[in-house]
Amino acid sequence: MMLVMPTLREKIAQMFLVGVGGPELTGEERIVIERYGFGGFILFGHNCCVPAQILSLCRALWETGHTHPPFIAIDQEGGRVHRLPKPFTNFPPAARIGATDNPNFAYEAARATAEELAAVGINLDFAPVLDVNSNPKNPVIGNRSFASDPQKVIAFSERWIQGLRDGGIIPCGKHFPGHGDTDKDSHLDLPMVDRSLEELEKVELPPFVSACHNGIESLMTAHVVYRALDPDLPATLSSPIVTGLLRDELHYNGVVFGDDMEMKAISGHYGEEEAIALCARAGIDVMLFCHELPRVLHAFEFLCSEVERDPRLCTQVENSYRRITMLKQSFLKRFTGIDDPELEKRLAGSNHRRIVGEIQGSL
Repeated sequence: MMLVMPTLREKIAQMFLVGVGGPELTGEERIVIERYGFGGFILFGHNCCVPAQILSLCRALWETGHTHPPFIAIDQEGGRVHRLPKPFTNFPPAARIGATDNPNFAYEAARATAEELAAVGINLDFAPVLDVNSNPKNPVIGNRSFASDPQKVIAFSERWIQGLRDGGIIPCGKHFPGHGDTDKDSHLDLPMVDRSLEELEKVELPPFVSACHNGIESLMTAHVVYRALDPDLPATLSSPIVTGLLRDELHYNGVVFGDDMEMKAISGHYGEEEAIALCARAGIDVMLFCHELPRVLHAFEFLCSEVERDPRLCTQVENSYRRITMLKQSFLKRFTGIDDPELEKRLAGSNHRRIVGEIQGSL
Protein backbone atom coordinates (compact mmCIF):
# COMPACT_ATOMS: atom_id res chain seq x y z
CA MET A 1 0.00 0.00 0.00
CA MET A 2 1.38 3.40 -0.97
CA LEU A 3 1.91 5.95 1.77
CA VAL A 4 0.12 9.18 0.90
CA MET A 5 2.16 12.18 2.04
CA PRO A 6 0.19 15.12 3.45
CA THR A 7 0.06 18.27 1.39
CA LEU A 8 1.30 21.59 2.70
CA ARG A 9 -2.30 22.77 3.08
CA GLU A 10 -3.11 19.70 5.17
CA LYS A 11 -0.13 20.44 7.41
CA ILE A 12 -1.20 24.07 7.85
CA ALA A 13 -4.76 22.95 8.68
CA GLN A 14 -3.37 21.05 11.67
CA MET A 15 -2.28 24.43 13.07
CA PHE A 16 -5.86 25.62 13.58
CA LEU A 17 -8.14 24.80 16.51
CA VAL A 18 -11.66 26.16 16.06
CA GLY A 19 -14.95 26.59 17.85
CA VAL A 20 -18.37 25.46 16.69
CA GLY A 21 -21.64 27.30 17.10
CA GLY A 22 -23.90 25.04 19.13
CA PRO A 23 -24.62 21.64 20.69
CA GLU A 24 -24.44 19.87 17.32
CA LEU A 25 -22.75 20.54 14.00
CA THR A 26 -24.78 22.37 11.41
CA GLY A 27 -24.71 21.08 7.86
CA GLU A 28 -22.53 24.02 6.82
CA GLU A 29 -20.08 23.45 9.67
CA ARG A 30 -19.77 19.78 8.82
CA ILE A 31 -19.01 20.52 5.16
CA VAL A 32 -16.42 23.18 6.02
CA ILE A 33 -14.72 21.08 8.70
CA GLU A 34 -14.51 18.00 6.49
CA ARG A 35 -13.20 20.07 3.60
CA TYR A 36 -10.45 21.84 5.56
CA GLY A 37 -9.45 19.15 8.04
CA PHE A 38 -8.64 21.44 10.96
CA GLY A 39 -6.37 20.12 13.67
CA GLY A 40 -8.87 20.41 16.48
CA PHE A 41 -11.86 21.97 18.17
CA ILE A 42 -12.68 23.75 21.41
CA LEU A 43 -15.92 23.39 23.35
CA PHE A 44 -17.62 26.06 25.48
CA GLY A 45 -20.73 26.10 27.63
CA HIS A 46 -22.99 26.69 24.63
CA ASN A 47 -21.74 23.41 23.14
CA CYS A 48 -22.44 21.36 26.26
CA CYS A 49 -25.99 20.56 27.39
CA VAL A 50 -26.16 16.95 28.65
CA PRO A 51 -23.62 14.10 28.62
CA ALA A 52 -25.19 12.13 25.74
CA GLN A 53 -25.30 15.24 23.55
CA ILE A 54 -21.68 16.16 24.38
CA LEU A 55 -20.62 12.62 23.53
CA SER A 56 -22.48 12.79 20.22
CA LEU A 57 -20.87 16.12 19.31
CA CYS A 58 -17.39 14.89 20.23
CA ARG A 59 -17.87 11.74 18.16
CA ALA A 60 -18.99 13.83 15.18
CA LEU A 61 -15.89 16.03 15.56
CA TRP A 62 -13.63 13.00 15.95
CA GLU A 63 -14.97 11.46 12.78
CA THR A 64 -13.92 14.52 10.74
CA GLY A 65 -10.25 13.67 11.41
CA HIS A 66 -9.50 11.67 8.29
CA THR A 67 -5.73 12.27 8.24
CA HIS A 68 -5.11 12.79 11.95
CA PRO A 69 -7.51 12.56 14.88
CA PRO A 70 -8.48 16.02 16.14
CA PHE A 71 -7.76 17.64 19.44
CA ILE A 72 -11.10 18.08 21.23
CA ALA A 73 -10.35 20.70 23.84
CA ILE A 74 -12.04 22.47 26.70
CA ASP A 75 -11.18 24.89 29.53
CA GLN A 76 -12.00 22.76 32.56
CA GLU A 77 -10.04 24.28 35.42
CA GLY A 78 -12.63 24.12 38.18
CA GLY A 79 -14.16 27.08 39.97
CA ARG A 80 -15.45 29.78 37.64
CA VAL A 81 -13.76 28.30 34.55
CA HIS A 82 -15.97 25.24 34.24
CA ARG A 83 -17.74 24.52 30.95
CA LEU A 84 -19.58 21.27 31.63
CA PRO A 85 -23.06 21.01 33.21
CA LYS A 86 -24.19 18.70 35.98
CA PRO A 87 -23.64 15.83 36.63
CA PHE A 88 -20.04 16.70 35.72
CA THR A 89 -18.14 17.70 38.85
CA ASN A 90 -17.24 21.34 39.40
CA PHE A 91 -14.09 21.14 41.48
CA PRO A 92 -13.02 24.08 43.65
CA PRO A 93 -10.82 26.75 42.04
CA ALA A 94 -7.06 26.30 42.07
CA ALA A 95 -6.56 28.79 44.91
CA ARG A 96 -8.88 26.79 47.15
CA ILE A 97 -6.94 23.61 46.37
CA GLY A 98 -3.66 25.42 46.98
CA ALA A 99 -4.91 26.65 50.35
CA THR A 100 -5.14 23.04 51.57
CA ASP A 101 -1.33 22.72 51.46
CA ASN A 102 -1.89 19.19 50.16
CA PRO A 103 -0.78 18.82 46.52
CA ASN A 104 -2.38 15.39 46.34
CA PHE A 105 -5.77 17.11 46.17
CA ALA A 106 -4.62 18.67 42.88
CA TYR A 107 -3.81 15.20 41.58
CA GLU A 108 -7.13 13.73 42.68
CA ALA A 109 -9.17 16.59 41.20
CA ALA A 110 -7.29 16.44 37.91
CA ARG A 111 -7.47 12.65 37.69
CA ALA A 112 -11.23 12.76 38.26
CA THR A 113 -11.60 15.61 35.76
CA ALA A 114 -9.72 13.51 33.20
CA GLU A 115 -12.02 10.55 33.76
CA GLU A 116 -15.10 12.70 33.16
CA LEU A 117 -13.66 14.40 30.07
CA ALA A 118 -12.54 11.12 28.53
CA ALA A 119 -15.98 9.60 29.07
CA VAL A 120 -17.52 12.02 26.54
CA GLY A 121 -14.57 12.08 24.12
CA ILE A 122 -12.75 15.26 25.15
CA ASN A 123 -8.97 14.73 24.98
CA LEU A 124 -7.28 18.08 25.78
CA ASP A 125 -7.75 20.29 28.84
CA PHE A 126 -6.45 23.85 28.76
CA ALA A 127 -5.29 23.52 32.36
CA PRO A 128 -3.61 23.95 34.74
CA VAL A 129 -3.06 27.68 35.16
CA LEU A 130 0.67 28.09 35.83
CA ASP A 131 0.34 31.81 36.49
CA VAL A 132 1.42 33.12 39.88
CA ASN A 133 -1.24 35.27 41.54
CA SER A 134 1.19 38.14 42.03
CA ASN A 135 -1.16 41.08 41.50
CA PRO A 136 -4.26 41.34 43.75
CA LYS A 137 -5.83 43.72 41.20
CA ASN A 138 -5.70 41.10 38.44
CA PRO A 139 -9.23 40.90 36.96
CA VAL A 140 -8.83 37.62 35.07
CA ILE A 141 -6.51 35.26 37.00
CA GLY A 142 -7.06 35.61 40.76
CA ASN A 143 -8.24 32.34 42.26
CA ARG A 144 -7.55 30.48 39.01
CA SER A 145 -3.93 30.43 40.24
CA PHE A 146 -2.84 27.94 42.88
CA ALA A 147 -0.96 30.58 44.90
CA SER A 148 1.01 33.82 45.07
CA ASP A 149 4.17 31.81 45.79
CA PRO A 150 5.78 30.37 42.62
CA GLN A 151 7.14 27.31 44.44
CA LYS A 152 3.67 26.46 45.66
CA VAL A 153 2.29 26.89 42.14
CA ILE A 154 4.96 24.44 40.97
CA ALA A 155 4.13 21.85 43.63
CA PHE A 156 0.37 21.88 42.93
CA SER A 157 0.52 22.27 39.15
CA GLU A 158 2.91 19.32 38.82
CA ARG A 159 0.38 17.08 40.53
CA TRP A 160 -2.50 18.49 38.44
CA ILE A 161 -0.54 17.81 35.25
CA GLN A 162 0.17 14.25 36.33
CA GLY A 163 -3.48 13.67 37.20
CA LEU A 164 -4.65 14.69 33.72
CA ARG A 165 -1.86 12.68 32.10
CA ASP A 166 -2.66 9.54 34.09
CA GLY A 167 -6.28 9.89 33.00
CA GLY A 168 -5.30 10.04 29.33
CA ILE A 169 -6.02 13.76 28.88
CA ILE A 170 -3.46 16.13 27.37
CA PRO A 171 -2.57 18.90 29.84
CA CYS A 172 -1.89 22.43 28.62
CA GLY A 173 -0.26 24.87 31.04
CA LYS A 174 -1.13 28.53 30.65
CA HIS A 175 -0.48 31.46 30.13
CA PHE A 176 3.23 31.63 29.19
CA PRO A 177 5.26 33.52 30.33
CA GLY A 178 2.81 34.51 33.10
CA HIS A 179 -0.50 36.38 33.28
CA GLY A 180 -0.56 36.82 37.05
CA ASP A 181 0.79 40.36 37.29
CA THR A 182 -1.61 42.01 34.83
CA ASP A 183 -4.26 44.55 35.78
CA LYS A 184 -6.29 44.12 32.57
CA ASP A 185 -8.28 41.25 31.10
CA SER A 186 -6.78 40.21 27.74
CA HIS A 187 -10.26 39.21 26.56
CA LEU A 188 -11.04 42.94 26.59
CA ASP A 189 -7.73 44.82 26.26
CA LEU A 190 -3.99 44.37 25.77
CA PRO A 191 -2.25 44.10 29.17
CA MET A 192 1.31 45.31 29.76
CA VAL A 193 3.72 43.95 32.38
CA ASP A 194 6.59 46.22 33.40
CA ARG A 195 8.43 43.83 35.69
CA SER A 196 12.19 43.62 35.20
CA LEU A 197 13.76 40.49 33.77
CA GLU A 198 15.06 39.67 37.24
CA GLU A 199 11.53 39.95 38.70
CA LEU A 200 10.07 37.79 35.92
CA GLU A 201 12.72 35.14 36.51
CA LYS A 202 12.00 35.19 40.25
CA VAL A 203 8.18 35.20 40.21
CA GLU A 204 6.41 34.64 36.89
CA LEU A 205 8.66 32.21 35.05
CA PRO A 206 9.54 29.45 37.58
CA PRO A 207 6.31 27.41 37.14
CA PHE A 208 6.79 27.42 33.36
CA VAL A 209 10.48 26.55 33.65
CA SER A 210 9.57 23.63 35.91
CA ALA A 211 6.79 22.45 33.58
CA CYS A 212 9.16 22.57 30.60
CA HIS A 213 11.84 20.60 32.45
CA ASN A 214 9.22 18.02 33.46
CA GLY A 215 8.02 17.57 29.89
CA ILE A 216 4.54 19.07 29.95
CA GLU A 217 2.91 18.12 26.66
CA SER A 218 1.62 21.58 25.72
CA LEU A 219 1.61 25.21 26.77
CA MET A 220 -0.56 28.22 25.90
CA THR A 221 0.83 31.72 25.47
CA ALA A 222 -0.52 34.95 26.96
CA HIS A 223 -1.79 37.93 25.00
CA VAL A 224 0.34 40.17 27.21
CA VAL A 225 3.24 42.53 26.46
CA TYR A 226 6.27 41.92 28.72
CA ARG A 227 8.47 44.95 28.14
CA ALA A 228 11.58 43.26 29.53
CA LEU A 229 11.23 40.40 27.03
CA ASP A 230 9.78 42.19 24.00
CA PRO A 231 8.88 45.89 24.29
CA ASP A 232 6.59 45.83 21.26
CA LEU A 233 4.61 42.60 20.88
CA PRO A 234 2.47 40.40 23.15
CA ALA A 235 3.87 36.95 23.86
CA THR A 236 1.61 35.17 21.35
CA LEU A 237 3.04 37.28 18.52
CA SER A 238 6.61 37.54 19.80
CA SER A 239 9.47 35.56 18.32
CA PRO A 240 11.85 36.63 21.13
CA ILE A 241 9.42 35.09 23.66
CA VAL A 242 8.11 31.98 21.84
CA THR A 243 11.22 31.02 19.89
CA GLY A 244 13.96 32.85 21.79
CA LEU A 245 12.89 32.22 25.39
CA LEU A 246 10.64 29.16 25.24
CA ARG A 247 12.27 27.12 22.48
CA ASP A 248 15.91 28.18 22.58
CA GLU A 249 16.53 29.02 26.25
CA LEU A 250 14.12 26.62 27.95
CA HIS A 251 14.57 23.94 25.26
CA TYR A 252 10.84 23.27 25.12
CA ASN A 253 9.77 21.00 22.27
CA GLY A 254 6.11 20.40 23.11
CA VAL A 255 3.11 21.91 21.33
CA VAL A 256 2.53 25.63 21.86
CA PHE A 257 -1.01 26.93 21.54
CA GLY A 258 -1.71 30.62 21.17
CA ASP A 259 -4.67 31.94 23.15
CA ASP A 260 -7.82 32.84 21.19
CA MET A 261 -6.92 35.15 18.31
CA GLU A 262 -10.37 36.73 18.52
CA MET A 263 -9.73 38.19 21.98
CA LYS A 264 -9.55 41.99 22.03
CA ALA A 265 -5.89 41.98 23.11
CA ILE A 266 -5.15 40.79 19.56
CA SER A 267 -8.17 41.64 17.40
CA GLY A 268 -8.48 45.14 18.87
CA HIS A 269 -4.84 46.08 18.27
CA TYR A 270 -3.68 44.18 15.18
CA GLY A 271 -5.10 43.54 11.75
CA GLU A 272 -6.15 39.94 11.20
CA GLU A 273 -3.53 39.18 8.57
CA GLU A 274 -0.82 41.01 10.51
CA ALA A 275 -1.62 39.00 13.62
CA ILE A 276 -1.62 35.67 11.77
CA ALA A 277 1.73 36.40 10.13
CA LEU A 278 3.31 37.47 13.43
CA CYS A 279 1.85 34.50 15.29
CA ALA A 280 3.13 31.95 12.80
CA ARG A 281 6.56 33.55 12.55
CA ALA A 282 6.80 33.74 16.34
CA GLY A 283 6.65 29.95 16.43
CA ILE A 284 3.12 29.23 17.65
CA ASP A 285 2.12 25.69 16.66
CA VAL A 286 -1.67 25.95 16.98
CA MET A 287 -3.80 29.08 16.63
CA LEU A 288 -7.22 29.28 18.28
CA PHE A 289 -10.25 30.81 16.58
CA CYS A 290 -13.01 30.10 19.03
CA HIS A 291 -16.12 31.76 17.64
CA GLU A 292 -16.34 32.96 14.03
CA LEU A 293 -15.77 30.31 11.37
CA PRO A 294 -15.38 32.83 8.48
CA ARG A 295 -12.37 34.30 10.32
CA VAL A 296 -10.76 30.88 10.47
CA LEU A 297 -11.17 30.32 6.75
CA HIS A 298 -9.68 33.71 5.92
CA ALA A 299 -6.78 33.14 8.32
CA PHE A 300 -6.12 29.69 6.88
CA GLU A 301 -6.06 30.86 3.27
CA PHE A 302 -3.86 33.83 4.18
CA LEU A 303 -1.37 31.63 6.02
CA CYS A 304 -1.24 29.24 3.07
CA SER A 305 -0.33 32.11 0.77
CA GLU A 306 2.29 33.43 3.23
CA VAL A 307 3.93 30.02 3.54
CA GLU A 308 4.17 29.60 -0.22
CA ARG A 309 6.24 32.76 -0.55
CA ASP A 310 8.40 32.45 2.59
CA PRO A 311 10.69 29.39 2.92
CA ARG A 312 11.46 30.21 6.57
CA LEU A 313 7.76 30.14 7.39
CA CYS A 314 7.46 26.84 5.56
CA THR A 315 10.11 25.46 7.94
CA GLN A 316 8.04 26.71 10.88
CA VAL A 317 5.02 24.84 9.53
CA GLU A 318 7.01 21.64 9.16
CA ASN A 319 8.26 21.93 12.75
CA SER A 320 4.77 22.63 14.08
CA TYR A 321 3.29 19.74 12.11
CA ARG A 322 5.92 17.38 13.54
CA ARG A 323 5.19 18.45 17.12
CA ILE A 324 1.42 18.27 16.66
CA THR A 325 1.45 14.83 15.09
CA MET A 326 3.86 13.44 17.70
CA LEU A 327 1.53 14.57 20.48
CA LYS A 328 -1.50 13.13 18.72
CA GLN A 329 0.26 9.82 18.20
CA SER A 330 1.01 9.65 21.93
CA PHE A 331 -2.49 10.44 23.22
CA LEU A 332 -5.11 10.13 20.49
CA LYS A 333 -4.97 6.43 19.69
CA ARG A 334 -8.74 5.96 19.93
CA PHE A 335 -11.97 7.76 20.68
CA THR A 336 -12.45 7.50 24.44
CA GLY A 337 -16.16 8.31 24.67
CA ILE A 338 -18.26 5.70 26.43
CA ASP A 339 -21.29 4.36 24.56
CA ASP A 340 -23.48 3.80 27.57
CA PRO A 341 -27.21 4.61 27.83
CA GLU A 342 -26.54 5.07 31.54
CA LEU A 343 -23.70 7.56 30.95
CA GLU A 344 -25.37 10.34 32.92
CA LYS A 345 -26.04 8.04 35.88
CA ARG A 346 -22.50 6.74 35.65
CA LEU A 347 -21.09 10.25 35.87
CA ALA A 348 -23.42 11.16 38.70
CA GLY A 349 -22.39 8.04 40.59
CA SER A 350 -18.65 8.52 40.16
CA ASN A 351 -18.25 9.74 43.76
CA HIS A 352 -16.08 12.64 42.63
CA ARG A 353 -18.09 14.86 44.94
CA ARG A 354 -16.20 13.10 47.70
CA ILE A 355 -13.00 14.82 46.51
CA VAL A 356 -14.76 18.18 46.53
CA GLY A 357 -15.93 17.53 50.10
CA GLU A 358 -12.45 16.54 51.23
CA ILE A 359 -10.94 19.70 49.72
CA GLN A 360 -13.59 21.90 51.34
CA GLY A 361 -13.31 20.07 54.64
CA SER A 362 -9.57 20.46 54.87
CA LEU A 363 -9.73 24.27 55.03
